[in-house]
Amino acid sequence: MRALILACSFICVSACVSAFAADNTTAAKASKKQSVADAPALQIVPQLQDIKGVVSWDLLAKVDQKNVKERIIPVFTKEIIALNNQEVKIQGFMMPLDPGQKQKHFLISVSSATCPYCMPAGPEGVVEVLATSPIKYGFDPIIISGKLAVLKDDPTGLFYKMTNAVLSSAN
Repeated sequence: MRALILACSFICVSACVSAFAADNTTAAKASKKQSVADAPALQIVPQLQDIKGVVSWDLLAKVDQKNVKERIIPVFTKEIIALNNQEVKIQGFMMPLDPGQKQKHFLISVSSATCPYCMPAGPEGVVEVLATSPIKYGFDPIIISGKLAVLKDDPTGLFYKMTNAVLSSAN
């Protein structure tokens, strides 16, 4: 399934670039009398606020990278390594990996998906989640708790995985 995610990311880049090129070709042919007011409104992506007791995405983003034998390997801070195999809470937006209203295996991300083919963030902004029981999919951010694994050499390029996850609250 994770290989599919990476393949979809590649497809997304191609689709978005093609759509952008098509839009620019159309725009070039359009009248030059258009103003900024004629442009379509930008969609605002909801931003998550830090919550006490919930791991911050700013912390999870503190990852450097190094090249080792023609591969890029993450280098985590001591604060991130201290989270390995710990019970933590994470808030974010659910990205289902399977069809259906309820999900046991999904991604949680720092930002909501705005394109059906795009990953909403890089590997520092996504956590693979395996829940103990299905969690209902929605567009609003959720808080989950579970055991976090810091992945030092994941073949799919993910940095984090949460197991035994359950829907939680900030308290």
